[in-house]
Amino acid sequence: MSNINVPMESNPVFDTAVDFVNNTACHIFLTGKAGTGKTTFLKYIKEHTAKRSVVVAPTGVAAINAGGVTMHSFFQLPFGPYVPVTRTTHAEGVTDRQELFRNIRFSEEKRELLRDLELLIIDEVSMVRCDTLDAIDAILRHFRKRPNDVFGGVQVLYIGDLFQLPPVIPQSEWAVLKTYYTSEFFFHAKAIEQAQPIYIALKKIYRQNEQHFIDILNRVRNDEATARDLEVLNARYGATPVAGKNYITLTSHNHKADKINQQELAKLPGRLYEFQGTVEGDFPEKALPTDMTLQLKKGAQVMFIRNDTSEDRRYFNGKIVTVKEVNEESITVILNEGEELQLEKETWDNIRYSYNQVDDKIDEEKLGAFSQYPVRLAWAVTIHKSQGLTFEHAIIDAGESFAPGQVYVALSRCTSLDGMVLHSKIERHAISTHKEVLAFSGREHAAEELQETLQRERHIFLNQRLIETFDLQKLIEIAEKHVTFTQGKKLPDVAGALACARKVLDSIREQQAVALKFRSQLGALLEENDHNKLKERVSKAIDYFSKALTDGALQPLEAHIESLKGAAKVKKYLRQVRQVKLAVSRKINSIQSASHGETIFNTAPRLSVVEAEEALRQKDPKREKGASLRDTLDLFKTGITLPEIAQKRGLALGTIESHIASLVGSGEISIGEVISESKLARIMTVLTEMPGSSLTPVKAKLGDGFSFGEIRAVMNHLELNQK
Repeated sequence: MSNINVPMESNPVFDTAVDFVNNTACHIFLTGKAGTGKTTFLKYIKEHTAKRSVVVAPTGVAAINAGGVTMHSFFQLPFGPYVPVTRTTHAEGVTDRQELFRNIRFSEEKRELLRDLELLIIDEVSMVRCDTLDAIDAILRHFRKRPNDVFGGVQVLYIGDLFQLPPVIPQSEWAVLKTYYTSEFFFHAKAIEQAQPIYIALKKIYRQNEQHFIDILNRVRNDEATARDLEVLNARYGATPVAGKNYITLTSHNHKADKINQQELAKLPGRLYEFQGTVEGDFPEKALPTDMTLQLKKGAQVMFIRNDTSEDRRYFNGKIVTVKEVNEESITVILNEGEELQLEKETWDNIRYSYNQVDDKIDEEKLGAFSQYPVRLAWAVTIHKSQGLTFEHAIIDAGESFAPGQVYVALSRCTSLDGMVLHSKIERHAISTHKEVLAFSGREHAAEELQETLQRERHIFLNQRLIETFDLQKLIEIAEKHVTFTQGKKLPDVAGALACARKVLDSIREQQAVALKFRSQLGALLEENDHNKLKERVSKAIDYFSKALTDGALQPLEAHIESLKGAAKVKKYLRQVRQVKLAVSRKINSIQSASHGETIFNTAPRLSVVEAEEALRQKDPKREKGASLRDTLDLFKTGITLPEIAQKRGLALGTIESHIASLVGSGEISIGEVISESKLARIMTVLTEMPGSSLTPVKAKLGDGFSFGEIRAVMNHLELNQK
C-alpha cells in the first residue's frame, strides 16, 4: 500500500477475507485492482493468524518484500518444467513425479515443519506457473502422507492480480507442458481443478481518486478500452512535465531504465559518492531490493523502496524525492514542502522457516541480512519493477510493451491523469489481456454468496477442529520416536528408562483407540445439532481424556525426570524426555480448552484496510531517536556478545557495531570494552599513517580481520579524547 490518505472507513470485503483465512479451511484467491490493499492484507494475516503458516513467492525480491522465502528454495523445486504424471519419456530437464522426489533432500526438521503446516501463503501468484503449483501439491501430499488431499490438506491463500504481469515460460518448455495444461497460469494447475479457491476481490481503490481515470483503468484492465479511452489517455502524449515536480520514466526494458538513470546522474555536477551495502550471513544477490553499491550525487532523484512505519508516514515505497546533501557519512533528502530527512540504513532479512517443537509453532530463522539506504535512482524504472508502487508524476514509455498487462501496470501506477505524461502513444494492439484471465475472473463470488459460504465453511471448520482435538496420533508418533531414541542409550538405568517410554506409548495408544470411537460418536452428535447433548458429551470426554493422559503419560514422565536428578551424562536424554512431557501437557491443555463453537481460533478483529495498516504500524512503531541505542547499550551491559545482541534485537551485526561506535563516541562505553589492545594499536597506527582518510581506504589497508564498526569506534574514541 502507498501513503495515499484514505478515510477511516470499514472494508467488509477485507473483513470477510480475514474471516475465511482464520476460520475456515477453504483455499482463497485474494485479488483486487492496483492499489486496493493486497500487500496490507498479506502483512495483516502474517501478524494476525494463529495458524502455522509460511509465505512463499516466485522471485527472490518478491519473497524478501513479502517477508517470506522463494517457492523453489522452500520446496526444493526443479527449475525446468514439471509434468504431473508418474513417468515420462520426455527429454532431459523435464521432471515427473518420480524424478521430483528423487532430487528432494528434506531434513527431518523440514519434514516435521511440512507435516505441521496449516496455511501456505503464495504472494504474486500471477507470476506462478501451473506446473510449479502442481509440483508443490505433489510434495505436500507426499510428505504429509495425505495423498488424496489437495496440498496434503494445507489451506492455501493465493494473493495477486492476474491482470498484471503473467508467468514467464520459454516456448521450448511450453511445448512440453501444453500437453497437460490449458494455459501457463496457476489457475489451470491440476490442483486448482480439484480444489477451486474462494475468489475474493478487494474493491476499494486507495491509489486513485479520479473516478473518470479509475473507469478508464478498469476498461484497460479488462481489455475493453474504447476509442474514447485511448483518446483521453493519448491526450497526455507530449504533455509538458510540470516544472519542479519529480517525474519518473516507466519503461518496458531494463537496459532503457539503466541508461536513463546513468545519463541523468552523469549530468549532475559535483562529486559522485558510493555507498556500499553490507551482507551478513546468507543473502542471495538476486534478492537484493536495491543496489549493493548505491551511487549518488547532490541533486539526484531517488525513490524510497520501503514504507515509513512511524506515525508521521513521511515516505512510502515508491515516493520520489531529491537528494539535498550527500557526503561520505550521510544522505539528506527533501520531502514534501521542503521538509528534510536524513536517511538511515534499513535492513532486509533473508529467512527460512523452522519448526519450534517447544512452542509447537513455525519460527522464522534469520539466515542473513542486507543493509543499505532504502532508496534507488529514480529517473527511470522498468514497468516490471514498478508493480506495487505509486507515483504522483510519471512519464510512461510503454510503446514497446511486450507482455499482456504491462500497459495496465504502467498506467495504474499513477495517481491521476494530470500527473501522467506519455512518451509514446498507446495503440490498441498494445493493450491486451489473456482470455484465460478474463474467463477466470468471472468466477468472483458475489457478496451474498461469500457470506453464505463463510457461515457454512466456518461451521464445518470448527466442527472438524473439535473432532481433531481428540486425535492423539501426533502424540503417538512423538512417543514412538522417544522409544527409538531411548533404545541403545547409555543411561544409569536404561531398562527403567525404556520401560517408562514403552509404558507411556502403550497408554497413549490405548487412549487413541478410545478416542477413535469417541470421534465417531462426536461426528454423529454434530450432525444431530443438539447443542446441550453435545456439550454434555464433550464435557465428559474432556474429563476422561485429561485424567487418562495425566495418569498414563504425564505423571510417569514427571516421575522419571525426578529420578534422574543428579545423574551424570543425561543432559541430552533429559531434554528429549522433557519434550515428550511438553507435548503431552500441550495436548491435555488443548483438550481441556475445547468447547463446541470456539475450538482453536478466535475470529480476528474486523478492521478496515486503513485500520489494518495502523495495527501493523503500532506493532512495530518507529522508535524515537536514541531509543535504539539505549536498547543496545542495555544488552551490552549484560555482558553478551555483539552477535548475540544482533540476534536478540533482530538487527544486522553491522547495525549493532554502529550503535557501539556511537556509544564509544559519547563516552558511555570505553574503547577497551569492545576492542582488544592489539587491534586498537593496529587501527590507531593505520589512522596515523592515513590522516583524514575515510573508512573505506582504512578498511582496505587493515584487511578482513577488522570491521567498519571497529574502525568507526576507534575514530570516535580519538575524537572524544581530542574534545
